Order: sequence, then C-alpha cells, then structure tokens
Amino acid sequence: MKKFLCVFVLFFPTLIYGQGLRWSSDGNSYFKIESSELVQYTLPENKKTVVISKADLTSKELGKNINLRSFAFSPDGQQALIYTNTKKVWRLDTQGDYWVLNLKTKALGKIGQAQPESSLRFAKFSPDGQKVAYVSEFDVYVEDVVQHKVTRLTTDGTRRTINGTFDWAYEEEFACRDGFQWSPDSKHISFWKIDATRIRDFYMINNTDSVYSKITPVEYPTAGQSPSPAKIGVIDIASGNTTWLKIPGDPQQHYLPRMEWSSPSEVFVQQLNRKQNESKIFSCDVATGEAKVILTEKEEAWIDVNSPWENAYTLTFRHKFDWLSGGKEFIWASEKDGWRHLYRVTKDGAKETLITTGDFDVMDTRLIDEKNNELYFMASPANATQKYLYKTKLDGRGKAELVSPASMPGSHDYNISPNGKYASHSFNNTFTKYANELISLPQHKPLVEKESISAQLKNLQEEKKVEFFKVKTEDGVEMDGLMVKPKNFDHKKKYPVVFYVYTEPAGANVKDEYGAGDNYLFNGDMAEEGYIFMTIDNRGTPAPKGKTWRKSIYKKIGVYNIRDQALAAKEILKWPFVDADRIAVWGWSRDLQNRYRSSGRCQPTHVRQHLSGALHGPAAREHGRFCEGLSYYVCQKSTRKFIVHPRHRR
Repeated sequence: MKKFLCVFVLFFPTLIYGQGLRWSSDGNSYFKIESSELVQYTLPENKKTVVISKADLTSKELGKNINLRSFAFSPDGQQALIYTNTKKVWRLDTQGDYWVLNLKTKALGKIGQAQPESSLRFAKFSPDGQKVAYVSEFDVYVEDVVQHKVTRLTTDGTRRTINGTFDWAYEEEFACRDGFQWSPDSKHISFWKIDATRIRDFYMINNTDSVYSKITPVEYPTAGQSPSPAKIGVIDIASGNTTWLKIPGDPQQHYLPRMEWSSPSEVFVQQLNRKQNESKIFSCDVATGEAKVILTEKEEAWIDVNSPWENAYTLTFRHKFDWLSGGKEFIWASEKDGWRHLYRVTKDGAKETLITTGDFDVMDTRLIDEKNNELYFMASPANATQKYLYKTKLDGRGKAELVSPASMPGSHDYNISPNGKYASHSFNNTFTKYANELISLPQHKPLVEKESISAQLKNLQEEKKVEFFKVKTEDGVEMDGLMVKPKNFDHKKKYPVVFYVYTEPAGANVKDEYGAGDNYLFNGDMAEEGYIFMTIDNRGTPAPKGKTWRKSIYKKIGVYNIRDQALAAKEILKWPFVDADRIAVWGWSRDLQNRYRSSGRCQPTHVRQHLSGALHGPAAREHGRFCEGLSYYVCQKSTRKFIVHPRHRR
C-alpha cells in the first residue's frame, strides 16, 4: 500500500551546500579536504600535493586525530586555522573547536583552551597573522597565536546580550551569523551587539533527544512585536576601549544587516528601516563614531539584502561590500530600474555607473576581475527556469556575453579562480544528473577532455519525463509550470492531478534541475500509478523575471499567489487529459495556509480534494492512499463550500 507522507514544518526547507573546493589566493591551484587530509591541486596539470596530513592533525593533548571540518590560512600562508568538533547553531554547525597548525614546524595548538568544548564561533586570523579572534558564550575574544595570551574584549555576553553574532531573527531574515570583523591594520575589531533583553521567549518543545520532552526557550519577536535592537561597536585591541557607531534612528525599528571595513579608519554599514523598503549606506569614522549617509535607496515593496539565488548557507557566508579602485569604489546591486543589476558606486556616493544592462536579472556574481575589466555573473534572460554564466565589462561599456555552452540547456554553476583563468563548472537539467568539470576561461575549455561533462553526458542522461509548459490566466498572467505524466500516457484518457505548491518569495519550484519532477514525499512512483504530478510558479516567486514579478506580492500574500494558482488550475482543468473531479493539492511550510485558501476557491463544475495537515497530525487517507489522521475535503457543488468528506467525519 502506497501512501502520501504529509510532513509540515515551520520553515521553508533549505538546501545546505558543502564547502567544495577552495581556490588559492593566486588562482593557480585549489584545496580540498579528502580522507581527513588537506590536499592542493596545481593547475593546469591538476597535480596533487598533501598540505596537511593526518599525522599533522594528530593531537598529543587529545591522543587522537582531529577531524578536519573546515580551514583557513593566515595571510602569509605559514599557518592554518583548523575547525573541528562542530555543533549546529540553528541551521549550520557554526560552533566548535579551533586549532592553529604551523605549516613549517608542524606545531599544533588549540585556541580558546579555557573555553567550553565546541563553544567557539567564527575564529579568524588578524590580517598580520599574529592573533586569532573568536566568539565564545556570546563574548568576543582575541588570542596571541604564539604566546596564547587571551584578551576578553566584551564581558557582558549572555543568551540575551549577544556580542559578535546574532539572534534567530537576524539569521532567519538576513542570513547573518558571523558578527565581527578585523580592521585592515589588525588594530581594531568591529562587532554587532544584539540586545534581546526586551524580547519574550518562545518555548520550543524538544521531543527527540530524550524519552522525556525538554523545553528550549528562544528569544523570538512574534508578528507585531519589535525586533531586538542592534548596534555596532569598534574595539581598540591595545586599550580595550569601544567606540559605538552613531548611526541615527531607533535601533529597535531598524536593522543593520551589512558592515565592512573600507580602510583602517572607516567602516561602511547598511541600515534598513523596519519595513525593509528603505536602505541607507553609512560611512562611519572609527575614531569618533560619526556616521554620514552616502547612498539611499527606497522601494514601494521591499529591498532584498540577499539575492534570491545566492547560497547564503555556507560556513563562511557574510554580506560583503566588493571594493574596486583600491577602495575608492564598491559594487552595489539594485532593482531600481525594474531588474536586478549591478552598479559601481564611488566611495562618497557621488557617482553611480551601471555595469549590467538589459531586461534581465543578475542572479549572482561569480567573479569581479578588475585586472581584466570583466565581471562574471549568473543570469538567464531567455528562460526563467534555467541558469547560465555571462560576462560583461566591469566599466559598464560592454554587453552581456554568454559564457556557458549553449549546447547544454539547463542549470549551470561556477566557482571561478581569483585570477579568472580556471573554474569548477557544474551542470544538470531535469534529465541529466549533476556533473562537474574543471575548465579554463574565457574559452570554457575542459582541462581534461575525457573527464569533461560532454564526455560524461551519455552516462548521465535519463529518459525525459518532465515537460515544461506555460499557462496564461484570465488575468493575463503567464506562468511557468512543469508536469510528469503517467507512464504509457494516453491522450484520450483522463488522469487525476496532484499539484505541488509553495507560491511565496522564499522559493520557486519550476526549475530545469535534476529532481525537479520528483514528488519527493510520495512513497512510490506517481507516474507508474497513474497520476499527473504538476507544479506552477505564480507571481511573487523568486524567478528571474524582473522586480515587478517578484515584488507584486507585497501586502498581497494569500491574494495574488492564491488567485494565480487557482486561475492557472482553472485553465489546466480544461485540458482534455485532466480529470477535473480528481484534483489534489499539497505543499510545504507556509503553503499549509495557501493550500486551504486555494482549495476554497472551488467551482461548481468540479471537485477539489484538499489535503491539510493543520487539524489532525501528519495526514489523511483516500482509498488507503493518504496518510492517516489528515482531514480530506471535497467541494460541495450545491453550496460551493468545503466540507469534511463523510468518510473522514469523526
């Protein structure tokens, strides 16, 4: 007996990517963790050298090898900071132990010896390589890497007074985790301070770690409550004195999602108002704390801090300012012309130059190559379900040029070396499994032809099962959709349809990616059993179709998205092979409400089955096929209201 496993969670499921390869500073080699060792591959020969062996990671203190989770080199390349013994904080394992390995002498020493095990966060070398700073137990520390002298820079850290990292709201809304930075001259540290003392606890019940449940308090501002106020301080390492940046505005009605040193004497900070529709960039004097606005942007809807397409879930992710011309300019993303484009802005904000031009969205940046006057970025001007690498001139005098091979339609991605000569290239589509290769740029030529994606395609490709389509509603809204038809499909027959929906700004479903046609919570083969699986992306989903498409849902969540889905379904129900009397809708997270409301738009000409997890736990049954305990709804034709099916009345 096959069943729907209906699982509903509070948050949109997030794909957490691995760290992958990491380029050397000169771009002519890359590093990878393999079999608990750090290895270096030199290009173009791809010659392998073990940089940190298992023997190097053997601790006499622990009497065992240290597991290598992540690493960073000192600026002079003579030391390595080893991250290990990690624990998860919210989504990522950003808390653990750190060790410093001298690559010449092989001396291995633990940082933060006096701190609790697995309590250090975001440790990083100072630019001069002489110190390591870290957060432990919500305070910021700095430690000399030779003498191991520790200085506690903040002293009031608690669960509610947070120094050098963030509370849940900042992580959830802005992907802010790492909350401090070294100054370029190693003399100061800037850090966020979050005051969560005014925020009430939301109690989460842990039923999984023990036979007895535990209550976990989380400081969490519910809807309508003010968030935690934040401020930014600059600590003088020598004196321990802190200068607070004098950023105007009520801290509890503003956010500070981005901060970066522009010089040893200046810090740049981005401020958003509570509605997140006004952004200001401040230039702050480190000595006095004085702040002046150099760039302001307003939107009718909201301003994105994250690109909807960037991966914000890596250990080292943070919101950066990308500097040009020796710190005299920076690159800034804006949707002010209707599309997400990149601009170069002078440090005083007096001049802006549009770099990318055209009716398309810059999905994410892959390389800023100032030496060769080139910018590499991801985009898909012709097909919103796909993703390709483009390049243009960094001075704004060029047009977007396709770099990805046009012969491989689908979803591409790249990790480009700092010198722009090499890249790790990945590719997939709905019928091609994920594949990787090393290439040279700008020719996009594989370094080893027999290991190229082209050489692997025959073994990677499967039968084409996913069909993409467009549907236009009576409102004139055209949407992308995909479907998987039953095996041995007969266009003369009618088939039941299962719609999978999410519908909101956190995620899109219709993508030309491997696995996009999988109804992943169905315990069986939906196509084998005679169902059409279908999903549609409405207005408001993060598709590269311009600002109007994405932001039209502002203050219309539960209105535009539901109307689009309902009217799209209305058109699809006219298709000759669709059985209008057998329609099911299911979804994830916030879509619990959306499914209920979309099902409520019932028409007298058909029946809709609504699968809701809100009432009776994980599920319901229809002819033994749906999970037990879930109410099963039908549309009563006479009243056009939804009622519990008689078979499921209690």
